[in-house]
Amino acid sequence: MPRRRAATKRVILPDPKYKDLLVSKFINSLMKHGKKSIAENIFYSALDIISERESEMSSLEIFKAAIENVMPSVEVKSRRVGGSTYQVPMEVRHSRSQSLAIRWLIENANARSGLSMRAKLADEFADASNSRG
Repeated sequence: MPRRRAATKRVILPDPKYKDLLVSKFINSLMKHGKKSIAENIFYSALDIISERESEMSSLEIFKAAIENVMPSVEVKSRRVGGSTYQVPMEVRHSRSQSLAIRWLIENANARSGLSMRAKLADEFADASNSRG
């Protein structure tokens, strides 16, 4: 790790459809091998599937509720005291908890069997927003 200075954070532009930064971060995490248009197609069609199913909340609200429900507030980190290592609970920064939630949603959607990624993501968003799974 270089000691000169901290790395600068890259500016992430909001997505073109919803003008939302969180959506843009999710799409970037969903992307594989630089295929952003495919990741956008998967994400937007998953939101379309949600909007067909749900009528009382918008699909973007369901997505944001899913992220909020999955975000961790505490995680354990290893701390060495004397000769032994302890797992110490520590509060998680907002940006880290957001990125963990995004990563977990994508991993668990991938782990679902059968269906296309669009349908798996839509199911994962619905379950996470209702605090199931």
